[in-house]
Amino acid sequence: MDIAANLRQFNQGQNKNKGRQVKERYSSFDYCFNYFQTFRDEGRIQELSQPAQIQASCLQLGFYLASWGMLRGSSFLLEKSVKFYEPLIEGIATFDNRAWAVDADSYGANNIRLLLDCREMIKESLGWEHRPSDTLITKIMLGVFGNVPAFDDYFRKGFGVHSFGKNSLNRIADFYEKNKSAIDRNDIYTLDYASGEFTKRKYTKAKIIDMVGFIEGIRKQSVAMGKN
Repeated sequence: MDIAANLRQFNQGQNKNKGRQVKERYSSFDYCFNYFQTFRDEGRIQELSQPAQIQASCLQLGFYLASWGMLRGSSFLLEKSVKFYEPLIEGIATFDNRAWAVDADSYGANNIRLLLDCREMIKESLGWEHRPSDTLITKIMLGVFGNVPAFDDYFRKGFGVHSFGKNSLNRIADFYEKNKSAIDRNDIYTLDYASGEFTKRKYTKAKIIDMVGFIEGIRKQSVAMGKN
């Protein structure tokens, strides 16, 4: 897996995808992540679900999910308004604060258990009856906490994993340890909505691995289809 080449392709985009630009789809992650992380940085996480902020919190998360493909096809979210996200925002605001500090370099047993507890919180907040997918759950965790890659089809294909659980997180941890220098040398900063400039907030290691795995999955699919 060529980490540098995959990151370069993600940033530059291909075909209709124009990569990381302020008006393109990828930047929806940056705006969502910046929003939630600002509350963490300022020690105001619980305010995310307060009356003065709850609508903005729901809108930030909801549009990011829509932009990243979670409101298409047969998704149950297509039938919901932005107010549907309120229990999820409340869950995020009151969940164990340690989840905000977890990254791919700290996937020990305790933190993996914490990440899986976060998965269960999200399932409960969205409603067990809707059977939230691993893709949806991990995109929420990525956009808010930045602590896991998004387990969409391309990432799973790129990493050869099938579901979001202990084994796959251990696999990601092993990948990070084996490629630590190649991953850590990449300081990628989020885009600011207002100015369109880069912020001082860096992408997490899990986010960088997400980008690498996503592009690897696209590459593998192209090879399988005989396009390369």
